[in-house]
Amino acid sequence: MKKNSSSDHWKWIPSLYFIEGLPWAITMIVSVVMYKNLNISNSDIALCTSWLYLPWVIKPFWSPIIDTVNTKRSWIIGMQLLIGCCLALIGLTIPLESFFKYTLVFFWLIAFSSATQDIAADGLYLLSLSSHDQAWYIGIRNTFYRLAIITGQGLIIIIVGYLTDLTGQINLAWSLLFFSLSVTLFISAFYHYKVLPKNEQKRSNNSSQLFQEFYLILKSFFLKPSISVSIIFILIYRFGEAQLVKIAPLFMLDSLKDGGLGLSNVEYGFLYGTLGTACLTIGGIVGGILIAKQGLKFWIVWMALAMKLPDIVYVYMAHSLPSNKILIGTLVCIEQFGYGFGFTAYLLYMMMISEGKNSTSHYAICTGIMAMGMMVPSMFSGMIQESFGYFNFFIWVILSTIPGLIMIKFLSIKQNYGRNKA
Repeated sequence: MKKNSSSDHWKWIPSLYFIEGLPWAITMIVSVVMYKNLNISNSDIALCTSWLYLPWVIKPFWSPIIDTVNTKRSWIIGMQLLIGCCLALIGLTIPLESFFKYTLVFFWLIAFSSATQDIAADGLYLLSLSSHDQAWYIGIRNTFYRLAIITGQGLIIIIVGYLTDLTGQINLAWSLLFFSLSVTLFISAFYHYKVLPKNEQKRSNNSSQLFQEFYLILKSFFLKPSISVSIIFILIYRFGEAQLVKIAPLFMLDSLKDGGLGLSNVEYGFLYGTLGTACLTIGGIVGGILIAKQGLKFWIVWMALAMKLPDIVYVYMAHSLPSNKILIGTLVCIEQFGYGFGFTAYLLYMMMISEGKNSTSHYAICTGIMAMGMMVPSMFSGMIQESFGYFNFFIWVILSTIPGLIMIKFLSIKQNYGRNKA
């Protein structure tokens, strides 16, 4: 495939990776807040929305289809149109009595479409850019993906809050929001139809060969040295945080009489969705800088502690139920900065064990295992919280972080991995 000029890349890389991140944020974050606003129980929210991780767990298994059937460009445009339709249908079904089951079906379709778009977008990125440009634009694509997460967790929730105040109807506010998001995806599909590279050649439909190649890649991954220890570590490193991430928004939005902080959507969207996500991003940047200086092996224990110890702020908030928004925002920022800081070591470890002939595919397998490590614990987090209350649940979260810390002792980490060689 002929590589496009660098000036053309600016027309589609920022917008594509923003639209790649937005459906993920809608599926995994916005859905949780919406169901809480519409009085679905915490156990049902946690169980049902956690299943939405599944497409990202298993997406490596259908990536060969994306490689052989049609072009990456066609898959991207098609998935954006499908996501747009599903968003509109969510808006239409919210007023219905059985909205929960109908909207879940459409969130499922969005999740699978979004995971498929991820595969196609990353594939098009690799095909369209030279190795130099790929390295240069990696920061751009990650920045716009992160902006999409901030938009989903922050701006969208804030807009719903204002729409609720304006209309006086929470159901109508959410319907209007999803109609607007639908229009956004349709506009995006039209825009990317115009600007995405068009010189991609269709691959021959030799799907059996591709699946055979995938089997060999999968086999080579599971034959890596000490891979069982690595898989266990990837699965349980975030065992506590997987539960916390699902319940923290519900705790902030729940009423004081139910043990929550009683934040409005606007307050939550600003404090947790915007400030918190910004601090998470900063934590990740700081973590990357420090690892580059002294290596992953030096920092992994300290980063794990920085990720897990700040979870105690939720124990304090559940006990004291502070009303001071500055205090709440400060505590959220501390916890999110620590999460971003510690998550850097986790990502670098997965990159390290993925090194080798099929590093890209092996890293995709690692991210699938990582998604499973988030999906399973979060499924049952709502039932645990409803059984024991917020205060005891957050103590349980602290205890749940211990296995991940213990596993670090059994890891084999290259002496200077991640450290600048200069």
